[in-house]
Amino acid sequence: MLKPGYQLRQGAGLDRALLVKFMQRTYQELYPSASFAHLAQTVEQYFSAETPLWWVDRVDQACPDQQVNDQQVTPLPNPIGCVWLGMAIDQVTGWRHPHIFLLYVDPAFRRQGIGSALMQQVEAWARQRGDRQIGLQVFQQNQPARQLYEKLGYHTQSMWMVKSIGSAS
Repeated sequence: MLKPGYQLRQGAGLDRALLVKFMQRTYQELYPSASFAHLAQTVEQYFSAETPLWWVDRVDQACPDQQVNDQQVTPLPNPIGCVWLGMAIDQVTGWRHPHIFLLYVDPAFRRQGIGSALMQQVEAWARQRGDRQIGLQVFQQNQPARQLYEKLGYHTQSMWMVKSIGSAS
C-alpha cells in the first residue's frame, strides 16, 4: 500500500522511452562509467502487452487539477519509481512465472515503502493469474536491493556466473 502523496498506475506502450530512461538510471547507479545505450534494444525486444509495467507517480497536492481555456486539466504524471515484468520458465519445475526485469525507485524517494508497494502489486497480479512464484535477478553488490528482496521473502535459488574472456573484435 502506498503512502498518501503517491499513486500507482499501469504503464502503456507509449512508455517505452521513459522505461529506457529508468533502466539506464538503474544501471548507471551501479556502473557510473559504462554506457547503456543498448538498453533501448532490450525494451524494444521485450516490452509488450504481455510484460506489464507499473509506475508510481508523486501526486502534488499543492497542484490540483487546473482550468486551461475553460477545460479541466490534470497535471502530468511525475513517475519516481516503476516495476517491469517479463516471463520466465523455472528450469527445475517447468513453471512459467513472472520475472522482474526492473524495479527502480528514484534515490530521493527510497526507504519510504515505494519499492515494497511495487513488489506487493507484482505479487497480487501474479496470484490473480495463478502463478506459483516470481523470479528476479539482483547484482551481488546491490546491497539495498538484496536487503529489500530478502525482507520480502525472496531467497537465492541459483547464481549467475560470468567470466570475461577478452574483447571481441
